[in-house]
Amino acid sequence: MDGDEPVTKQDIPSAGAFFADNPERADLEFFGRIAHNDRRGFLKGAGLTTLGTMLGMAVPFHRNYPQGMIPAAFAEDDVLVGKDGLTLLNDRPINAETPAHLLDDAITPTNRHFIRNNGVPPADMDAATWQLTIDGMVDNPMTLSIDDLRNQFEVVTMALTIECGGNGRAAFNPPAKGNQWTLGAVACSEWTGVRLKDVLEKAGVQDGVVYTAHVGADTHLSGDPDKLPISRGLPIDKAMTDNVLIAFEMNGDALHPQNGAPLRLVVPGWPGSCSQKWLTRIYLRDQVHDGPKMTGTSYRVPNRPVAPGEDVDKADFVIIERMPVKSLITSPQTNTESGRSVEVHGHAWSGDRTIEAVDVSMDFGTTWQKAELDAPVNDGAWQNWRINLEFPQAGYYEVWARATDSDGDMQPFAINWNPKGYLNNTMHRVALRVA
Repeated sequence: MDGDEPVTKQDIPSAGAFFADNPERADLEFFGRIAHNDRRGFLKGAGLTTLGTMLGMAVPFHRNYPQGMIPAAFAEDDVLVGKDGLTLLNDRPINAETPAHLLDDAITPTNRHFIRNNGVPPADMDAATWQLTIDGMVDNPMTLSIDDLRNQFEVVTMALTIECGGNGRAAFNPPAKGNQWTLGAVACSEWTGVRLKDVLEKAGVQDGVVYTAHVGADTHLSGDPDKLPISRGLPIDKAMTDNVLIAFEMNGDALHPQNGAPLRLVVPGWPGSCSQKWLTRIYLRDQVHDGPKMTGTSYRVPNRPVAPGEDVDKADFVIIERMPVKSLITSPQTNTESGRSVEVHGHAWSGDRTIEAVDVSMDFGTTWQKAELDAPVNDGAWQNWRINLEFPQAGYYEVWARATDSDGDMQPFAINWNPKGYLNNTMHRVALRVA
C-alpha cells in the first residue's frame, strides 16, 4: 500500500495484521483522525468504506466505533490463534484472559495461558537467529544465541506462576482505568530455560549493581522505533534467585508467539510485567530501573491504605514486588447446577511464599472447612487443592475459598482499593444451584 490510495478488501488479508504492521495507517483508514472529548474516534469516508467492504454490509452505528479497535468480527480469529476459550479484552495491544473453569489443569496448557501485551509483537520470531545481549555493569558483556543458552548453561524445567498485576481490576469501585481483568490473568505452565542467575554470574555482576533492566523486541503502538512499550526490571537480589528463568520452551514446546516467542523471562510470584517477553537484552544498573512502565504510577500502589476514589500524590506510590496471597476455584463453574455432593477444587499461590491452608465455606463465611492441599511441585508453582462438599438441601449456594500463606497472610473479604486497580486478592466465590 503506497501513498493515500484507499484500502480494499484484497489489500487486507488480516485485519489484525493490518493493525500490527501499520497501526497509524490502520487508524487513518478505519477511523479517520477525529478526536473527541471522550477519546473515541469516528469512522468516516474511506474508513467506513473499508469496514463495510470487509464485513460485506453496512455498519449502522459506525460513528460510535472506538478508535484503534479491530472489529470483533475479525479480532478473535486474527489474534487468538493457538488459544482456546480466552476472552479478548483488548486487541491493540492484545490482552486476553482465561475463564476460571478453563484453568482447572494442574499445569496450564499453552492454549489456556492468558495474554498480556503492551506493544506490537515482533514480526520476526526466528529462534535460530535470535540473540540476547547481557551488558551494563558486568565484567564480560555477552551476546548469546538460544543455542548458546542451551549449550553453556544448565537447562531446567519448572512449573512457574505468572499473574498480571491488574488481575481482578474489574471488581474495583470506583473503577480503575486499564484492562478490566476479572480472574483469568493468571497461569502456571511448565517453562524450560536457563536460570537468569547463572547467566549473570557468567557475565560477572559488578559491585554496586542495584537493578536489572529488560528490553524486548515488541514495538510501541505509535510505531515510533525509538519508543519502548515496556522495559521493567528486578532488584538484583530477586534476579539472582533460583527460579527466575530465561525461557525458550513452554510446556515442552516452543513458546506461543503471544507469550513471548522465542525467548522471555519468567519471574514467578511478581507482577507478570517483570517477565519481559520477546527478550533481547538485559543490562545491569546502579539505580532502580526507570524504563517505560517503571515510573509514575505504573505497577505501583500507594504506600498506605487510601479511601476509594482518593487522589494520591505520585511521590506516595511504591513499586509492586511480590504478589499477594490468592486462591481460585476452577471447578465447579460458577452459575451452574450440581447435585447435593460435589468436589470443589482449584489453585492457590502467594508471591515468593507457600500456601499453608485453603478453607472453603458454603454458608456465606459462617463456618469453614479445610481443603486438602498439595505442596508446590517446585518453588514458584501454584498449589492445587480440593474438597468434597455435602449440601444439606436443594437451593442456591455460594462456595467461597480463602487461602492463608506461610507468613500468615489470609485473603480478605473486601478489596483494598488503589487508583490503578492492582493486587485484588479478595476471596473467590462461585454460585451453585443445588438440585
